Amino acid sequence: MTTAQELTKNQTLVFNTLSRADGPLSAYTILDQLRGEGFRAPLQVYRALEKLLDYGMVHRLESINAFVACAHPHSHSHNHGMIAFAICEKCGQVSEFSDDVITQRVRQWTTDNAFKPSKTTIEIRGVCASCGTA
Repeated sequence: MTTAQELTKNQTLVFNTLSRADGPLSAYTILDQLRGEGFRAPLQVYRALEKLLDYGMVHRLESINAFVACAHPHSHSHNHGMIAFAICEKCGQVSEFSDDVITQRVRQWTTDNAFKPSKTTIEIRGVCASCGTA
């Protein structure tokens, strides 16, 4: 696991921006927020995000093309496990979770079908409890 001391300046700025965010951010939103820090081009953000993804410190939400800071960036509990996300379509809240039963079932299916996954993303879109009662 990479520590904050090992991150470049740009990686640290991008990670801190995502950590402070109330919800997922697109790369262009991150760029806009970091222009005062010397960011001028999307490539600067994408390079930082690529490394942060590799380090397991951020996650990409495929369905909305946005990024969130990992809820447990220093935890080794899901380094090889499957991470799932519940995304509220009203408020934008993202909840990160893992479930051993889902992970085992997907792994069993891939084994039974001789399928070699390169990436697995589980996203549940809907309405969170707070928005559902409002």
